[in-house]
Amino acid sequence: MKRTDRRLTGLLGAWCATRPVLLLLVLGVPALPGVDVTTDVSVIYRGWYEVLRQGTFPLDDVTWQYPPAAALAMLAPAALPFLSYPHAFFALVCLADLAVLALLGRAGTRPGRSLRGAWAWVAGVPLLGPTVYARYDLMVTAVAVAALLAGARRPRLMGALAAFGALLKVWPALLLAAAARRAWAAAAVTAAALSALSAAVAPGAFAFLAHQRDRGTEVESLGALVFHAARHFGWPGQVLLNYGSVEFLGPGVALVSGAAMALTGAALGWLVLWRLRAARPAPHTLADAAFTAVLLFTVTSRVISPQYLVWLVGLAAVCLCLRTSRMTAPAVLILAACPLTVLEFPVGFEHVVASDAHGVLLLLLRDGLLLAASLVAARALWRSTAPAAPSEPRPVPAREPSVR
Repeated sequence: MKRTDRRLTGLLGAWCATRPVLLLLVLGVPALPGVDVTTDVSVIYRGWYEVLRQGTFPLDDVTWQYPPAAALAMLAPAALPFLSYPHAFFALVCLADLAVLALLGRAGTRPGRSLRGAWAWVAGVPLLGPTVYARYDLMVTAVAVAALLAGARRPRLMGALAAFGALLKVWPALLLAAAARRAWAAAAVTAAALSALSAAVAPGAFAFLAHQRDRGTEVESLGALVFHAARHFGWPGQVLLNYGSVEFLGPGVALVSGAAMALTGAALGWLVLWRLRAARPAPHTLADAAFTAVLLFTVTSRVISPQYLVWLVGLAAVCLCLRTSRMTAPAVLILAACPLTVLEFPVGFEHVVASDAHGVLLLLLRDGLLLAASLVAARALWRSTAPAAPSEPRPVPAREPSVR
């Protein structure tokens, strides 16, 4: 057996050893301590599925906060009618997980590539625990990974996949941060066509745009640390289920949420400035920029749900496939944040909601790692594409007088 074949066999073996554990956990055998992560699928997704089957989007449900193509993920379990809705959903997410491994494994065997990315995926997903199989974010990540791996070789395909991903869950639009014009053009055409089709097929395709106007600050976000600390000094606000997530509501929340949105705007401005100044793009720049962009927008968001980490693991894995990528250190920080994420949700979520020392410490460590990863990634991206300094002419040494 060739060395490459042995390495791929090892990858597949590791995947096969870890994924049944995730499937057993979402099936409740055994049940992981803490919050039941499967209710989103068995109750919320299933409820949306019943509405979508009637030919309309959930117009009156403020928890429906997704672009129109998300309906495909909710309806997908119908493809496995011999299984219950939750079991079919888990099976499809597992298949998407395997598809990502196949993409990363194939990419990692090409010249100038590495299987580090595939190993990062094999390790990172189970470190996030059962939540990753109980949300549709892994499906979106599969589309994003396929788009980035198409990359510079097939920019039109990349643009089309990025647009489809954006209509699944918005964030894949950030994959175009360093993309060529052909990718942007393909993305625009694909987005316009799919949006028009969605609006024609069912009413309310873009009702989600008005469903987040009164959001608070989600308890796991970076900004939430302000209120976790303030509760110990008599802050009179509340922790409530709001817009489908547990959020802080009360005095000062609008200010912190506004600051988070301002930071997101600043991150966008920095990306635009980087794009204008980038003078030395390399084959790895496309993936590095996409990873950095998603990191920045995740860290500055009012909401950092546990499943967001699967986006970052997937993009980090693509970067690690490229031997010349500058994102090794941020990728390691993301992988380190994964076990902390499963400890704060679902295992220790009651401590997070209570703002006790245990919950705040977990959040401080996890969000601190994400913040550090974003800063390190931004610095590495900027330095890797900064214009080369003009070389100074070397001084001509004075000629020694000849001795006659």
